[in-house]
Amino acid sequence: MLFETWGANDDEVRGAVVGDDLVPSARLTATRAITIDAPPSAVFPWLRQMGFGRAGWYSYDWIDNLGRRSAEVILPEWQQVGTGDVIPGGGPVGFEVARADEPHALVLRLASTGGVSGRIGFSLAYDLRDRDGSTRLVSRVRARVDLPGGRLIERGLLGPGDGIMVRRQLLNLAERATQNG
Repeated sequence: MLFETWGANDDEVRGAVVGDDLVPSARLTATRAITIDAPPSAVFPWLRQMGFGRAGWYSYDWIDNLGRRSAEVILPEWQQVGTGDVIPGGGPVGFEVARADEPHALVLRLASTGGVSGRIGFSLAYDLRDRDGSTRLVSRVRARVDLPGGRLIERGLLGPGDGIMVRRQLLNLAERATQNG
């Protein structure tokens, strides 16, 4: 599917991305990528401040940020993020920071989901690769939903929907990091 590999080359799609081990039996693996004309050290602060009620998700704000515009500047109050921290996703969804390796990687996984914990595996990785002063930002989603209709959720809803949102997110991140370093 187009949105499952948007912007990624064959090596990125087939190759390993940090955080792949968090959902080892994923049925959905989607790799998206973009080249940003700024070094990883200028891109990472934008990732670190993401989240609902924080700087936003840089995607379609009317969907994933309840109409509140995502930040267009680096916000110092959201720059302290470490492994184990919880990032609000919006509504009942939250993400735990599985890995924060500045400026190389930020990996989020679905935080405890109450009664279905253990039946939904989801990770979202941002792998920042230095390319002679620019950044190749490779994003990977891995998911497995072991609930009734799980395969439909993975392939019919999550894959395309997440792909559209992440594409917009990567484009907006590139614009912000390039213009506002």
